Amino acid sequence: MADRDTSVLIRLMPAVFVLIWATGFIVARYGMPHAPPFTFLLVRFLLSIGCFLIWITIARVRWPQTGLQWIHLGVTGMLMHGGYLGGVWAAVKGGMGSGLSSLIVSIQPVLTAIWLSAVASAAHRVSGRQWAGLLLGFAGLVLVVWRKLVEGSPGDHVTWSNFSWAVLALLCITAGTLYQKQYVKPCDVRSANTVQLMAAAIVIVPMALLETEPFRWNLESAGAMAWSVLGLTLGGSSLLYLLIQRGAAASVASLMYLVPPTTAVIAWLLFREPITVVTVIGIALTAFGVALVVRPGRPRAP
Repeated sequence: MADRDTSVLIRLMPAVFVLIWATGFIVARYGMPHAPPFTFLLVRFLLSIGCFLIWITIARVRWPQTGLQWIHLGVTGMLMHGGYLGGVWAAVKGGMGSGLSSLIVSIQPVLTAIWLSAVASAAHRVSGRQWAGLLLGFAGLVLVVWRKLVEGSPGDHVTWSNFSWAVLALLCITAGTLYQKQYVKPCDVRSANTVQLMAAAIVIVPMALLETEPFRWNLESAGAMAWSVLGLTLGGSSLLYLLIQRGAAASVASLMYLVPPTTAVIAWLLFREPITVVTVIGIALTAFGVALVVRPGRPRAP
């Protein structure tokens, strides 16, 4: 029975990850009007580190055993926490809407597939079926965010600055995923995440010190911070670490396609943002594309 329960939890991990990760743009909507992006992230990282340290102490979790493992975890932390989150939050703060920012970041599966096809071994290269799924998923993604791309939202505008931040986030999450899969050996997710967050905080500190906007604590910013720490970092980032360790890089990256459609559904539930027929078609097409990517291939005949 225990093995069966564990198997069910493992199968649910991708769905739970997508649901949690999708709330990131909702949190940005609540938190960014009241705080500068890098200061918000620095406080988030420090609070998350504190929570993990308490958890590690109570559970007597082992830390990574070699200095090289610490370095590899630090690199992934700088890329996947510092670079990715810093880029996304700076782009949103700079006026880029959630539609375009999520679309840019969600190009990650295509970049991952291109890299794997170019340099990976035959066992890890992207198959024709997976390529078809990636292209279908991206087409569906465009349909999902098309309304926001065309109509925009109040104050939504694109500049070279916020566009560059979004592209930086895309490059960092792609490089971080590939680097972790290649170099980070499996270890306890709690200690691994703590090392990653420490490295990310070091990267964010100089950017936070340059910000002059005050952090205004109120119900919205406090709520955004609480969910950022407990849901996104302790929950979402930990699940992402486990998924990368357990799965193929292309399959894990393809889950990012499901984030904007899930965000659209959450925004409809919370803010009554309309969902059109085109959006529904896009969600279905994206889900089908991701299914093609993550479905195990047929074993080759001997």
